Amino acid sequence: MTTEQIIDALRIVQEPDLGSDIISLNMVKDVVIKNNDVSFTLVLTTPACPLKDMMRNACVDAIQTKVNKEAVVLVNFTSNTTSNRHDPKSVLPNVRNIIAVVSGKGGVGKSTVASNLAIALAQGGAKVGLMDADIYGPSVPIMFGVRGERPMMMDNGGKGMIVPLEKFGIKLMSIGLLVDEKNAVVWRGPMASSAIKQFVTDVNWGDLDYLVIDMPPGTGDIHLTLMQAVPVTGAIVVSTPQEVALADAKKAIAMFAQMGAKVPIIGLVENMSYFILPGTSSRHYIFGKDGGKNLAEEYEIPFLGQIPLDQEIREGGDSGIPIVASELAGREAYLDFAANAVRSISMRNANIRETEMQLS
Repeated sequence: MTTEQIIDALRIVQEPDLGSDIISLNMVKDVVIKNNDVSFTLVLTTPACPLKDMMRNACVDAIQTKVNKEAVVLVNFTSNTTSNRHDPKSVLPNVRNIIAVVSGKGGVGKSTVASNLAIALAQGGAKVGLMDADIYGPSVPIMFGVRGERPMMMDNGGKGMIVPLEKFGIKLMSIGLLVDEKNAVVWRGPMASSAIKQFVTDVNWGDLDYLVIDMPPGTGDIHLTLMQAVPVTGAIVVSTPQEVALADAKKAIAMFAQMGAKVPIIGLVENMSYFILPGTSSRHYIFGKDGGKNLAEEYEIPFLGQIPLDQEIREGGDSGIPIVASELAGREAYLDFAANAVRSISMRNANIRETEMQLS
């Protein structure tokens, strides 16, 4: 066996999301051959890639079919998280992807979605932060069991910086970690926007693959501030299936459309999609069926999945252990959603690079 034979065999292995072979995408590194043993490293677009096993099997099959059926193939994985950032990186310079989780209205489970997404990404091996930008109704302290805790300060070249808390492998920041939860935050829009800017510039987020931002509901000052001040990779829209929620989700989608291609929509996830009566497999569509899925199709945006109405999900958020951080069966729907979100982000980043090359 030769390196050239191995490379040629791997040309038939496709990266399923990017639509090209792994050799053309320069994903194969460090090929080593010794007798019947072959090893190499596959460079993924994200450490949270949900398709590792499928790609490993495809590589093994290709080499055993085209080169040597007795070959013992070892596929190692590393990652080079893709990013579509082309700004000067004066803001959050070491954050590769900034994901805004939004909803048109409150009560659709946006914070639960953002929290479980962040944990799922971290469990996949990514470096993740979660910024709670809901100034008036912060949820992160409760959902992560850090109520009453306060972040530390550090000196960074003569500038004081806030050190985010860490829980379940992710970095956390919320206004709820800075003020007494018994006190209401009674601020006008400019003051709230100023606080959000400080969460961006005065928090030591460090090196991150993904910064997930739990946005407040609606389409107000904080949204405009973040979209103008932060190079957001894209937005994930959260809705429930009923008409009143879908009407507000359309407004959230319209907000990003009015801002042009600067903030693309990564996809839409439908929360509280159905309820399964305990002890049965029968689905009950309490809030209507497939409303979010149909909305995604109408606006031609990726549909990222359906999350059931599940008592364990609610209990996890209230107890400070989001369901993805547990071993409960209900976490699977969130893991599927997170996998779809990661794939949509990678495809978005790759498509931007391809478009730019065509225009240059």
